[in-house]
Amino acid sequence: MTAVAVPSAAPKPVTVRRPRWVRPAVAGLLVVTAALYLVDLSASGWANAFYSAAAQAGSQSWKAWFFGSSDAANGITVDKTPAALWVMGLSARVFGVGAWSVLVPQALMGVGSTYLLYATVRRTSGPAAGLLAGAVLALTPAAALMFRFNNPDALLVLLLIAAAYCTVRAIEKAGGAWLALAGVAVGFGFLAKMLQAFLVVPALGLAYLIAAPAPVRKRLLHLLGAVVAVVVSAGWYVAVVALWPAADRPYIGGSQDNSLLGLTFGYNGFGRITGDETGSVGGSPGGGWGSTGLFRLFGSEMAGGIAWLLPAAVLALAAGLWFTRRAARTDRSRAALVIWGGWLLVTAAVFSYMGGIIHPYYTVALAPAIAALVGTAVVQLWRLRADPAAAGVLSGGLALTAVTSYVLLIREPSWLPWLAPTVLVAGLLAAVAVFFVNQLGHVAARGLAVFGLVTLLAASGAYTVATAATPHSGAIPSAGPSVTRGFGPGGPGGGGPGGRGMAGGLLGTTTPGTTLTSLLTSGGNGYRWVAATVGSNNAAGYQLATNLPVLAIGGFNGTDPYPTLAQFQVDVQAGHIHYFLGDGLTLRGSDTGSDLAAQITTWVAQNYEATTVDGVTVYDLTT
Repeated sequence: MTAVAVPSAAPKPVTVRRPRWVRPAVAGLLVVTAALYLVDLSASGWANAFYSAAAQAGSQSWKAWFFGSSDAANGITVDKTPAALWVMGLSARVFGVGAWSVLVPQALMGVGSTYLLYATVRRTSGPAAGLLAGAVLALTPAAALMFRFNNPDALLVLLLIAAAYCTVRAIEKAGGAWLALAGVAVGFGFLAKMLQAFLVVPALGLAYLIAAPAPVRKRLLHLLGAVVAVVVSAGWYVAVVALWPAADRPYIGGSQDNSLLGLTFGYNGFGRITGDETGSVGGSPGGGWGSTGLFRLFGSEMAGGIAWLLPAAVLALAAGLWFTRRAARTDRSRAALVIWGGWLLVTAAVFSYMGGIIHPYYTVALAPAIAALVGTAVVQLWRLRADPAAAGVLSGGLALTAVTSYVLLIREPSWLPWLAPTVLVAGLLAAVAVFFVNQLGHVAARGLAVFGLVTLLAASGAYTVATAATPHSGAIPSAGPSVTRGFGPGGPGGGGPGGRGMAGGLLGTTTPGTTLTSLLTSGGNGYRWVAATVGSNNAAGYQLATNLPVLAIGGFNGTDPYPTLAQFQVDVQAGHIHYFLGDGLTLRGSDTGSDLAAQITTWVAQNYEATTVDGVTVYDLTT
């Protein structure tokens, strides 16, 4: 039995028996989603080698696993809290270090997110809406990109959908325990990707405050309890890191003060909003990450991943609020609109106007809200199609999606050139037909419904399949077919196979040649670090090739103040580091962070003899 809220002028939940088709339909959705996210997954190799190397380190050292260290010798951490690495590290411990053990957990999180979104939407709008929402999520290009990649975003999305599910359950009966569980999910979302997890909190809290069937005082107490749950579930790790002696743990990568709080509120916090990020590759207040504004999400760098159904989702939110305007305070349909609409508006506003580091794949955080709004609106408006207003909104949504899809597709003129005009014509025809659907017979109406759904999802679905079929590597993957690659195989900074090897950089990963790999591994177990190099991506490539710790001087950007020149000299004199590998990052001045990497590079060059192996400058620090 399940409660389904049917919108009307004053919608009331009605109890219906779940149709027989629901379970096989859900199973089919999950099987197709799993195939989309799992087939040929290993084609991306290490994907983001920065995180793959940290997972490798975690499989070798429990301390590295706990802190999210880049290397098993615990020199420096990645520039995020490590919850996503905990999953990858455990998988690597159990199944061995490889592309599958690193990437399969992300794909399974995608399948789990699809099911959890279905389950959440079903509770307020019925199984058909839940299935459509799950399908929209699975066929969002940014989702296919991240659920086949090893960035922290996959775990973040799963946890935020879990928080929404718990909030919906809490609203049903004013359940403080369920709301506390929502807080726990958000708290662990912080441990996956820090403050980004908190962008959904206003929507979840507002929905509960408005709709929970309890007195105001009780609702406020429950919200206070949820806040405590967030603080405890996120704060325990922050407290452990703060209290752990700094000399006995790795340096906190991304920070300028070896502090997780500094990382949280600086480089990964308010600096992302203002653009004033010390140590950032952007380099100055105001950032260097493209123009900000209302239409940023429709720009070429982000639109392909998320914009296909974004206008339709906004229309769905407005229409849903209008149709539920006279509903009771506790109406669950409107509460769901507050959750998903608030999620969408707050996150989209932050992404649109933030002046600091932002990458196109961040937009995956919008996908669940868009999917839930579209899935709910299509089903509910279809039920109300006898009302001209509902039929008009449904028709307008189809037309809007057709035009949006056409505009996005013509940006890729060399990829499926027939698809753009086909989607436009079919979508507009479906929109016109839907407006007059009430005049059609039952069979014709069902056929039109199927045709409309196909046109609704055709463009984003094709782009999603193309995304899944394209291998991705490097630090900034992008959605879409291979012809759109900005960073990836063959793109700027992209790594790849080769006998001589390839140099890395800020965003790409070093692929050492066979001669250099053999040189590093010969006797490498006798050193704490087999080598040191500037930048985490450079270090990751050498580390993955040798399966030995490599010290990433200066962290991801090469601008973290670790190690100091004195620390490095002590480690060299103690015989802890065998080689220094040059040809790393272009070194930056102190105005963008620490210049210690430049000091260390200069000291090495002045005191040790350089040789060239497979095109890489090598210094033997033991001679």
